[in-house]
Amino acid sequence: MNPFDGFGSPRHDGAEEVADGGDSRCPWARFSSWLECVCVVTFDLELGQAIELVYPQDVKLTEKEKTSICYLSFPDSYSGCLGDTQFSFRLRQSVGRRASKLRDDIYNRDAPVTLQRETAHFFGYVYFRQVKDVSVKRGYFQKSLVLVSRLPYTHLFHSLLQIIAPEFFEKLEPCLEAVCNEIDQWLSPVPGLTLNLPVMGVVLQVRIPSKADKPGGSPVRQTAKENLLPAPTVLPTIHELDLFRCFQSVLIHLQMLWELMLLGEPVVVMAPSPTVSSETVLALVSSISPMKFCCDFRPYFTIHDSEFREYTTRTQAPPNVVLGVTNPYFIKTFQNWPHIVRLGEIRMTGDLPKQVKVKKLSKLKTLDTKPGIYTAYKTFLHKDKILIKRLLKGIQRKRPPEVQSAILRRHLLELTQSFIIPLERYMASLMPLQRSVTPWKTPPQIRPFSQDEFMSTLDHTGPQLTSMLKGDWMGLYRKFFRSPNFDGWYRQRHKEMTQKLESLHLEVVCEADLLGWTKDKSEVEIVDLILKLREKSTFLPEWMEKLEFYEHQYLDFYEHLDVYEHQHLDLYGHQHLDLYKHQHLDLYEHLDLYEHLDVYEHQHLDLYEHLDLYEHLDVYEHQ
Repeated sequence: MNPFDGFGSPRHDGAEEVADGGDSRCPWARFSSWLECVCVVTFDLELGQAIELVYPQDVKLTEKEKTSICYLSFPDSYSGCLGDTQFSFRLRQSVGRRASKLRDDIYNRDAPVTLQRETAHFFGYVYFRQVKDVSVKRGYFQKSLVLVSRLPYTHLFHSLLQIIAPEFFEKLEPCLEAVCNEIDQWLSPVPGLTLNLPVMGVVLQVRIPSKADKPGGSPVRQTAKENLLPAPTVLPTIHELDLFRCFQSVLIHLQMLWELMLLGEPVVVMAPSPTVSSETVLALVSSISPMKFCCDFRPYFTIHDSEFREYTTRTQAPPNVVLGVTNPYFIKTFQNWPHIVRLGEIRMTGDLPKQVKVKKLSKLKTLDTKPGIYTAYKTFLHKDKILIKRLLKGIQRKRPPEVQSAILRRHLLELTQSFIIPLERYMASLMPLQRSVTPWKTPPQIRPFSQDEFMSTLDHTGPQLTSMLKGDWMGLYRKFFRSPNFDGWYRQRHKEMTQKLESLHLEVVCEADLLGWTKDKSEVEIVDLILKLREKSTFLPEWMEKLEFYEHQYLDFYEHLDVYEHQHLDLYGHQHLDLYKHQHLDLYEHLDLYEHLDVYEHQHLDLYEHLDLYEHLDVYEHQ
């Protein structure tokens, strides 16, 4: 039996040349590895909000995307936004738009799942300025500078805006062009690397997180290898928010909010400003890290959004989405939603802010609705009173906010890991044993996930081993199995395990006695095997030398292939031969295996570099 019979071949997308973020011949290649574009949105007396400038100028945004960016780049109400305001939004890309798949595969392969590039959405990072200006008819200067990206680097891009936006509002387009050219000189983001990013006389030093990092590890430290002038500004994180500031008025309900995020429940955050709205939504979504939030979320959502009708229809149940809104109109619109978080203005004081109360949804009817969490949800787990006491003590002792945030982040991380470790352990048990992977048989299948079998393991290997929290853990798991987050988590883990299995199979094939296997095989079977090995080995280049040895042993098969075809035409028949050619990548038209290999190498670039599930599980257990 051919060891690759019945074994799915990978897809082959268009090859792209990637080096330092893209082909050096492609304009704005490095820039596009960080940003899609930079937009300037202004207020036009006749048109309303309008895009004044898009840079680079050859970036193609659809009219729908432009309209969405226009409305999402300005606060719903300008009255309380005098001065400078920063916030974030997320919008759906237009159908048919395609990014660099190869570049995404390389980055996403090594990045944590929570920091992978978006494939169907853009993030917008906004710096809005509104100041009095008598030279303008409305009496106010109103303009937004927007960084559009598919990377969720919230802290990095808002820090970048704080550097470039004030200068831009003074010098306008020439300043923007210079900044974009500087960004185009940056090295592309590579997980695990520390990069120095110069812009406008400032050097930002950042470390791009890697999936190999220990969750909750130490922040970036300044490297001493280079004597940079000016000295770099070290950003301790590229994506993390000040969780203590975001959650300060809902601390006693943190357990409930974590459960709602874990289960992918529909949630609306009603806030007094787009800053509070976007930060709270992003903080909520990040609360289940390192698990990826697999539902939709909109840090800032307006009535002009293209999905407004989709999300506000009353003819069906609310979708699994977290929305951040500021317009009071939404209080009436979202009355049928099961969970509404109404927030007041964030004020960092020396005392614990007044904690909002959980209230009945029936009380959410008036425009002057008081802050609170309006829901009928009953938590599966009990509150962590020790955490609340610790944070209260920190306030009394004037503990720095960043330390309070670190305590919160550690608590949420440990809570999520306690929940996910039993799932990881059970998932690893579904993997076939390595000794069952043999070179001459189709690789064994991953066993299906059985919810009942998993639940039976919880008595001995459940979250109670790593968490002090009491409650109905089994009930929480049962509801989690019905959520989009479980579906997304399972698909990702199954994909990683499949890649691991393919890697193991290729390894045992390459270490087997292929010469012995070929003794009683026909020439077509041998050539077929070599072609498939060549195809598979592009994912594990370290075995290329061994494969080339086998090729040299059978070089005469390639030289006499045309003769072989004519000799065996009657044996196979024209119809069978055509089918064989189609199934085996036009074998007779692609005799130059080395050229064939180059194409595959560019298409995949170690797409199947595997994840060692057992080592991965050990990491979780130690943590």
